Amino acid sequence: MSSDPLANKAQAWSALFSEPMSELVQRYTASVGFDQRLWRADIDGSLAHADMLAAQGIIGAQDLGDIQRGLAQIAGEIESGAFTWKLELEDVHLNIEARLTELVGPAGKRLHTGRSRNDQVATDVRLWLRGEIDGLAGLLTGMQRALVSLAAQHTTTVMPGFTHLQVAQPVSFAHHLLAYVEMFARDADRLADVRKRVNVLPLGAAALAGTSYPLDRERVARTLGFDGVCQNSLDAVSDRDFALEFAAWASICMVHVSRLAEEIVLWMSQNFGFIDLADRYCTGSSIMPQKRNPDVAELARGKSGRVVGHLMGLLTLMKGQPMTYNKDNQEDKEPLFDTVDTLRDTLRIMAEMAGGIVVKADAMERAAMRGYATATDLADYLVKKGLPFRDAHEAVAHAVKVAIQRGVDLAELPLADLQTFNPAIEADVAEVLTLQGSMGARRVLGGTAPEQVRAQVERHRARLGG
Repeated sequence: MSSDPLANKAQAWSALFSEPMSELVQRYTASVGFDQRLWRADIDGSLAHADMLAAQGIIGAQDLGDIQRGLAQIAGEIESGAFTWKLELEDVHLNIEARLTELVGPAGKRLHTGRSRNDQVATDVRLWLRGEIDGLAGLLTGMQRALVSLAAQHTTTVMPGFTHLQVAQPVSFAHHLLAYVEMFARDADRLADVRKRVNVLPLGAAALAGTSYPLDRERVARTLGFDGVCQNSLDAVSDRDFALEFAAWASICMVHVSRLAEEIVLWMSQNFGFIDLADRYCTGSSIMPQKRNPDVAELARGKSGRVVGHLMGLLTLMKGQPMTYNKDNQEDKEPLFDTVDTLRDTLRIMAEMAGGIVVKADAMERAAMRGYATATDLADYLVKKGLPFRDAHEAVAHAVKVAIQRGVDLAELPLADLQTFNPAIEADVAEVLTLQGSMGARRVLGGTAPEQVRAQVERHRARLGG
C-alpha cells in the first residue's frame, strides 16, 4: 500500500477509517468531474495562502519556493492536458494537493496548514465567479452596444407600440430597442453590486471555527484582490448567498433576453414581417422546404427556463441546511457553472444576431396604420382646444367606431365628418393624425420623438464608451 496518505481514499482523511470507500460511494461523492474547472482559482488561492504562511513564519522560505515551483508545474500540466485527474481523490483540491506532494514532498503537505477544504472551496468558487462576472459584464456591454448601434439607424422608423399585443400608439423602432438597452443597463448595475458581495475572502475560517495559527487574512485578501474578509468563521464556510444572488441576477437577465427573443420571433413571423434575420441564425425544416425558423431566438427564450430552474434548485439546496458546512453544498457548483455558461453563450449570440437584423420599415409603418394608433393624438388635440380629456376621449371613440365601420383610418375621414364629433376640429388636425406627427409630438424626456431618441442614443454611447 502506498505510503502517501492522499493516494488511498480511505486514508485521505485519517487513520480512523479501517476500510476503503466503496466504488459506488466514490462515484457518488466525487466532484472532480465538474469542479476541475476551479483549478486556476485553487492554485491562485494556494499561492496566496503559502505566501502568507511564509510571511507569518509558519512555513520556511524553502517550503514556499518548493510550493511555488510545484504549483507552477501543475498549472502547466493542466493547461497542456497532461494532468491526470483521479476519481479516488474526489475533487480538484485533493487532486492538486496530491500531485504537489508527489512533486515537492513534505512542503506540499505543509500547504494545508491553517486551512480546511471548507474555506478553501468557498474561496475558490468566489475567485472563479468573480472572474466570470467580469467577463459577463463585458458581454452585457456588447449586448447594449449592438442594440444601440441598430437603434441609431432607426430613430425615425415608425412601428406600432403595443399594449396587450394590440396596436396602441406609434413609436420609433429605435425607441423600442432602447427599452431593452435600459433593461440590460440595469442588469449591468445589478451585476456590479453582486460582485461586491462575491469579492469577500472566506480563507482563514478553516473548518468552521477559525484556526490557532497566526494567519494574516488581510494579506491574503490583498494578494487575491478581495475587498475584505468574511467576519464570522461559521458564516464564511457555510455562506452561499453570493451564489444565490448571482443566480437571481442571471434569472432576471435571462428574462430580459427571453422578452427580446420573443419579440424577434414575432417580428420575423409572416404575420408581422417587421424584420429578417441572417441565415446563420435560422434553421430550416426537415419536411417543409419553405421554412426559415428563428431557432436561435427560440432557444435563447427557452434557456431562460433553464437558468431560472437553477435558481430554484440552489434556493432549495440551501433552505434546510443547519450550520455550518454540509456535503449538500457540493451540489451548488453544477447549476452555478451551467448558469454562467448559459449566460455567456446567450449574451454573445444574441448580440451577434441583433447586429444582423434587417428592418422592414414599410411593414412596420403599415402595421401602425392598421390599429388607429393616432386616436390618442386626436384626443390630445381636442384637449388643447379646451375640451376636458374624458369628453375628448369619448368623442374620439365615436370617431374610431365610424372609421372601423367604413374600413378607413382616422386620417382618411373627411374633415367635415370629423367635425360632427366635435366642432373644435379644424384643418390643422391633419398633421396630428399622421404617424410621424404623433411620434414627433412626444418630446417629453424619455419619449419617442426622434430628437429625444437621438439624445438617448448619444447618452448610451457615451455611457458604453462607443
